[in-house]
Amino acid sequence: MWSWEAFFSFLHDPLLLQGAWTTVWLTTVSMALALPLAVLVALGRASGFAPLRLVTGSYVWLMRGTPLLVQLVIIYTGLPQLGLRLGVITSALVGLVLNEAAYLSEIVRAGVLSVPRGQSEAARALGMPPWKVFRVVVMPQALRVMVPPLGNSFNGLLKTTTLVSVISVEELLRRTQFAVQTNFRVLEGLTAAALYYLAMTTLWGLVQQWLETRVGRGYQARPSSGRRTRSAALELETR
Repeated sequence: MWSWEAFFSFLHDPLLLQGAWTTVWLTTVSMALALPLAVLVALGRASGFAPLRLVTGSYVWLMRGTPLLVQLVIIYTGLPQLGLRLGVITSALVGLVLNEAAYLSEIVRAGVLSVPRGQSEAARALGMPPWKVFRVVVMPQALRVMVPPLGNSFNGLLKTTTLVSVISVEELLRRTQFAVQTNFRVLEGLTAAALYYLAMTTLWGLVQQWLETRVGRGYQARPSSGRRTRSAALELETR
């Protein structure tokens, strides 16, 4: 039978609070590391150098074609057999970053391809180096296309972190499992954990909405600058 007392005790349980914090920072760090890697992979797939396209394409094919759970187990238990032993947190971060970067690279590639090629060609004709063309011309416009799916990926990663509990990372789900063992109130404990996830994804939804509004805001000339421009033009005409 459902116990409200057990449910509210789970909501204030320090184990769940610590697990929620672990989930948040694990998601944030993984996303922060995966995004630069995704940009490099996307540029590699768009490169004119065939071997680089082959390597980056194979990486995306492998990471997207195999389950993250299998990748985590291989990293944590398989690499030590090759002489490379990683800690629990390091293994979780490596698995999440490599897997997430493969998906993010497709988002970045789609955003870059959405920018008309003529703009890049015009910038290069003005003498801009390729890195500056990408940073100044391509990336600001591509961000408008990339931000919504990138935000959705962060939202999904918040919940995907539950898989790292398999290799003993004490995030929210695993901490909930520990808390449940004290009174065997599984339903109440998991419901409390679900509310934590719902709260985290809701807060991120508000942040994502703000980011989309800020990035999607059009470039408009300030009224004051417009008045100065018209005044300058009238002054030149009167001379």
